[in-house]
Amino acid sequence: MINRVLLPIDDSEQAEAALEYALSVHGDAEITVLYVAGEASPMMGEAMGIAIEDDTTEAASEQGKAVFERARAIAAEAGVKIETAVSVGTPGNAIVDHADEFDLVVIGTHSGGLKETLLSGNVTKKVVRGSPVPVTVVK
Repeated sequence: MINRVLLPIDDSEQAEAALEYALSVHGDAEITVLYVAGEASPMMGEAMGIAIEDDTTEAASEQGKAVFERARAIAAEAGVKIETAVSVGTPGNAIVDHADEFDLVVIGTHSGGLKETLLSGNVTKKVVRGSPVPVTVVK
């Protein structure tokens, strides 16, 4: 039985489709929406802003605020309450690191942009290959 679902999210349509899928199929489970703010690197401007903050988790939470608001609105429309979590790091690795606390990961395809794919590889592929729990990929 699926009791806890991890749903990595960003501001993409694919991530929203994954959320809608999880809400419709696993709406009776505890769904945690995870926003991952990328690690700092010379090529990633947003992440550099987080790196110089005193509290990186708080800065990441602020960066993900709009994403969480949209996710909560979608969940409210479905009559489901969701939990939220924030992580700082390489998205694929951060998702895999969190996955062992859950029964299932639901992730959208192509949730990263071209720059992210070129720099860190395909996030969905990393999660499918590295997750200790089953992964459902939503197109």
